[in-house]
This record gives sequence, C-alpha cells and structure tokens, in this order.
Amino acid sequence: MASMILAMASLTLDWIQLAQVVGALQGLLLTGVLLAQRHNRTANRLLAALMAAFTIFLASGVYYGAGIVRSFPHFFGVSYQMPWIFGPLVYLYALAASDRTWRFERRTWIHFLPVAINTLATSPYYFMSGADKLALLDRWIAGDVPGQLQVLDPFKYVSGIAYSVATVLYLRGHGRQVENSYSNTSRVNLHWLLFLSVAAFSIWLLATTLRITDVGARLRDDHISLAMAVLVYAIGYMGLRQPEVFRYETAEHRVPRELLAADPPAPPEPPDEPESIEARYERSGLDDFEAQRLKASLLALMDHKRLWRDSELTLADLAGALDTSPHKLSEVLNAQVGQTFYDFVNGYRVREVQRRIQAGEARALKMLALAMDAGFASKSTFNQAFKKHTNQTPSDFRQAVGA
Repeated sequence: MASMILAMASLTLDWIQLAQVVGALQGLLLTGVLLAQRHNRTANRLLAALMAAFTIFLASGVYYGAGIVRSFPHFFGVSYQMPWIFGPLVYLYALAASDRTWRFERRTWIHFLPVAINTLATSPYYFMSGADKLALLDRWIAGDVPGQLQVLDPFKYVSGIAYSVATVLYLRGHGRQVENSYSNTSRVNLHWLLFLSVAAFSIWLLATTLRITDVGARLRDDHISLAMAVLVYAIGYMGLRQPEVFRYETAEHRVPRELLAADPPAPPEPPDEPESIEARYERSGLDDFEAQRLKASLLALMDHKRLWRDSELTLADLAGALDTSPHKLSEVLNAQVGQTFYDFVNGYRVREVQRRIQAGEARALKMLALAMDAGFASKSTFNQAFKKHTNQTPSDFRQAVGA
C-alpha cells in the first residue's frame, strides 16, 4: 500500500492522459447510473457494460502511458480484450433499445465467441509473474510481438468495423419503420444512438488507418484513447441534455410488432365466395380495387376529420378510424400514396400552416403556435417538415406570400 501511495504521489500526467482519466471517471459514473435504472433493464445493462469496457480501456492508457505498469505489472493485459467487445455491445444495445421485448438469450453469447477465443489464446500471459510480464512488455515495445497476437490482433479491427456497419444499417432500417408508424418521431427515434454508432465506426476507421499506416504504437493508442474519451463525454453530455436517453419510459420505444405484422385471420366467408380478400392479401397484397377504395376513404377521412391535428397520431390510430389493419394502411401509403406515414401526416400539417399564413394569421400568432395547432410536437420537427415539403423555411414562405 505504501508503494502504491508513493507511486501515485509522484505521478505526472500529460493532457491526453488527463483526458483519459476524466473519461474513465465519467464512464464509471455512467455505468453506475445505468445499472441503477429500473426501466428496460436489458438495454441499460448492455450500455452499462459498454461504459465499463470504455472505462477499463481509458484507464489502461494511463496505466501504460504514465508508467504505472512498472510498479504494478499484475494488471498487464487486462484491457487487451476490451476492443473485442465494443462492437457486439453497441449492436446488441441497439437491438434492446429499439425493442423492449428483446432479451439476452443463450444464443446471443455467440457474439462474444471471438473474445472468448482470444482470451483463451492469450490466457498464458495472465499467469506470468510480474517480472515476466514486464519483460514481455519490453519485447512488445521493441516490436517483438508474439506470433499468435500478430495473427489475432487484426481481427479486432475487422470485428469492430463489421459490427459498426451492422448497427448503423439496423438503426437506419428501424428509422424507416418508425416513420411508417408514427407522425411524431421525436420521442421514439434513436438518432442519438445512430450518432453513437457512427462515432464508433469513425473510431474504428481511425484505428484501422493508423494501424495500416504503421503509426507508432504510443501515438496510435493516444489518438484512439482521446477519440474514445470524447465519445464518452458526448454520451454523458447527451444524458444531461436529454434525460430520456437513460429513461426508457419516455424515450426509445420499439416499433410495435402489431403495426408491422400480417393481418389476423379473417372470419370464414360465405361458400359462394371462392377466395376471401384477406386470403389474397396474405398471399400477394391488396388487390387494386380494395387499395383504391382504402385510399379514397383515407383521403376523405383526413380532409373531414382532420385527424392530423393530433400530435401523437399513429398508424394504428388511423387504421382503427378506417376500420382496417395497420399493415394494409401502410401498404396503401407506400404503394398508392408514395409516402411514409410520417411524411403523409406532416404534409397535411404543413399545408394547414401554409393556409393560415396566407390568411394572414401569422401576424397575430407566432409561427410556433400555428405549428402546434396543426399537430406538430416541436419547433425542430416543424421546421424540418416544412422545408422538406416546400423547399422553403416557414419565414421564407411567409415573406414570399407577403403575409
């Protein structure tokens, strides 16, 4: 204990090592916060595990860079396995965050098979004496890397990039599903997680590039650790700005499977009808007649009932008002109308705001008030939708019509 205190007292850190220490402490704090959450525990625990892995990796940068390993060599290699689990944890977290029914099952462990193989292959090094570990470290620094590590090490970059790409593709697909089910996506999207995945991909790309270009190990590790520390800072910052990031009862929700599932079986049809509409739909989709009829009913309902004024309108709500299934309605919107549910509903809202601006109501009411009356839930969503549908900002449109 005395030697530890003396070593810590004489410790000096450069600015990169200081950033690593702060990042590790923040990662440790986020790990505790996430483990304390009671909602959507599977997702929270996966993200907590990711934060813990980040913490160990960042702390190791100081452990090696500041020379602490020379005084306490028994922790040598503890962080070596961490990069192998970053990719799987981010990917599995995306699955759990987008679907509350997702559970960590026995087959899920297959994602951690590479790290298990790597741990088994490197296990002899963990049982070395402290002196032997330091001797191995010195040989490693001199470029004498053990053969099995030379074979295994490149695969962690392949794994990291592959899992990052898989996560981004999954989240983009999830985003399209959300837009097919919700008219207000601000509380159900996973944009922040998409940011996390893209950032993770960028870090892996940086690490791979530095490895291929044969940048010095110390410089390479410093770049990667600094980028990872920034990522942990960003997650903490988003947690402070958006408390719902860590509160699943008000944030990320799965797209209900019932919105995307096939229709339930139809009741038996009279004998003189050889095949029910439902049966044809199950096999090949809506026929043209029913699709056109449903489209006409949809447009009439939106014009007369003005359901788009409900900011929380969902595909299931609209399908219920039309006495049809969400699956059929989604097919009509995509095939007949050529829009997602999100764009279809927000188109009505934008046109309502345009109408009221042209009527001069923008002089008496703020633009945001008009947007909220039309069913928009936030200013940012309104501005994005207005620009998408009109190629103008609300202010530009108002000036153009002289209102």
